[in-house]
Amino acid sequence: MAAAKSKQPPVSSARLWLAGARLRTLPLAFAPVIAGAGLAHTARAFSWPLTLLALLVSVLLQIGVNYANDYSDGIRGTDDYRVGPARLTGSEAVPAKLVLRAALVCFGIAALAGLAAIVISGRWLFLALGVAAILAAWFYTGGKKPYGYMGLGELVVFVFFGPVATLGTYFLQADISLQEVYWAAAGIGCLSVAVLIANNTRDIETDRQAGKMTLSARIGERGSRVLFVTMVFLPFAVPLVYIWFYPELVLVLMLIFAAAPISLIMCTARTPGELIRVLQLTSLLTLGYAILLVIGFNG
Repeated sequence: MAAAKSKQPPVSSARLWLAGARLRTLPLAFAPVIAGAGLAHTARAFSWPLTLLALLVSVLLQIGVNYANDYSDGIRGTDDYRVGPARLTGSEAVPAKLVLRAALVCFGIAALAGLAAIVISGRWLFLALGVAAILAAWFYTGGKKPYGYMGLGELVVFVFFGPVATLGTYFLQADISLQEVYWAAAGIGCLSVAVLIANNTRDIETDRQAGKMTLSARIGERGSRVLFVTMVFLPFAVPLVYIWFYPELVLVLMLIFAAAPISLIMCTARTPGELIRVLQLTSLLTLGYAILLVIGFNG
């Protein structure tokens, strides 16, 4: 039986649209750009204009995919089953076409910012990367066979929030290949996957009812919690590998004292509110990880 829809604020409410943008996930947009740009600085190739354009692309794609997911899940009826904060489309607080329009506007501005970065850098091969990023954002829950409904969301999140965003920001500015940036990209990708697992673990039962078979819906709560902890701690292999060459990376290892209690909450969580808290804290952990990696590699 579909959950009852609560009365929502007026459509004009900025607070309603901000909730739909899911700002708690925005640290995931900042982290790979910070890491990629910081390592470009390590390679003496840092560019403020290209970094800011990359950040604009990342943030707008993140907000755009959140609105696109809201729209697609809402028109499919998936959000009729979910618990937690009401969605714009599923709650009928906002007409579906307006949510779709917001997503497309975000994608459009992101595309223009990306094109500007390509023109400035002369990296025309990045056009294909930009198209792939927008398609990945849309088909997560959009289209006839969204990959998010087939348990592939975590894989795509790892690829696009890790290697694509981090390496993309780096190679937009730098010509030389640093092995450090590949490790950093993998670490940020793992933490981004952990955020998605926290989100999807909260919705396991309702997603199953709606036919949305995310990876968490397939492997269950116990498997999701184990995978979350794995994804949270794997990134600490990066400072362990490089600490002999960059002693300041010990700062990254200090984040273990944040990762441990977050993992404990995840493993013992019994309510949606606790899992939302895990999502928020893991997003901030990802941002802190990227910042401290940059400090460590440039120390």
